[in-house]
Amino acid sequence: MADGAAEKSVANQEEVNMKKSVILGAVTIASLSAGAAVAGTLDDVKARGKLNCGVTTGLVGFAAPDANGEWEGFDVAVCRAVATAVLGDPTAVEFVPTTGKTRFTALASGEIDMLARNTTWTFSRDVDLKFEFVGINYYDGQGFMVPKELGVTSAKDLDGATVCIQTGTTTELNLADFFRANNISYEPVPIETNAEAQPLYLDGACDVYTTDASGLAATRAAFENPADHVVLPEIISKEPLGPLVRHGDHEWGDVVRWSLNSMIAAEELGVTSVNVAELAGGTDNPEINRLLGTEGTLGEMLGLEADWAKNIIMNIGNYGEVFESNIGEATPIGLARGLNAQWTDGGLLYSPPFR
Repeated sequence: MADGAAEKSVANQEEVNMKKSVILGAVTIASLSAGAAVAGTLDDVKARGKLNCGVTTGLVGFAAPDANGEWEGFDVAVCRAVATAVLGDPTAVEFVPTTGKTRFTALASGEIDMLARNTTWTFSRDVDLKFEFVGINYYDGQGFMVPKELGVTSAKDLDGATVCIQTGTTTELNLADFFRANNISYEPVPIETNAEAQPLYLDGACDVYTTDASGLAATRAAFENPADHVVLPEIISKEPLGPLVRHGDHEWGDVVRWSLNSMIAAEELGVTSVNVAELAGGTDNPEINRLLGTEGTLGEMLGLEADWAKNIIMNIGNYGEVFESNIGEATPIGLARGLNAQWTDGGLLYSPPFR
């Protein structure tokens, strides 16, 4: 069993390896940034007629193919919103599954145009790896799941536990910090994907599975007997999750940012997939009119059609509709809005004005 110092050393080395694995791609993109800026991703996507969007390899409720092979989920909706804004077609998306290790290389190399894969916004990813997070679509935090039969009620009771943990993530660094701070030990069981973790955890290869609390809820919902597993009360980190693009292509970053913001603002303003067509005829609220393109030139400023946001809301829905249909309390995932409620309802969700 590794002691606290050894765990810190392992975690630090893993962080170095993760940075090395993506920095070459990031440097390559930086060296080509002058040429890339001439055309830009927005023009590339329009010319290609398809958005290449990086997602997870499969997390029910967030991003996973259905029985017909069609991708669906909370993060998938962000990809489809951008495709709708740019191409007028929510189906014009090529979904590229990525792991915690491959996601940043795929974005830096240009294999994907954007990443919407429950990825935490951190300083080093934003600054050192040369990515631009364009917003937060889910406020999360890291938690722990254990079999109920273990009788564990707190993460502080996990001394000596084996822990399944995805490599190349903030999760493994947070885990080392938590166990060190509480002077307890653990044995990491490294895995690359959620799909790999599930059988290991269920077969007892690890006592604990740790990841973002939303991911634990989605994982538990997929079990045959979800009630046999408990998510412990501790949340040990801040995990602001959101879509990201490459540094330097500000026009494209604006498109992805305001596509997300349009769904957030629409919920606050009471614009839904049901009433958007009627409201697009004109209202007494100037911000709704600007959002839906019946006043002003916001679409033109983005290099898009005037009704780009109207099309997003009509085809994808507002933020609340997307949340409730994919991960809300009425779904098997069963997540309450919590911090992801609108700021007017005591949450952190907030879009800058459409002005």
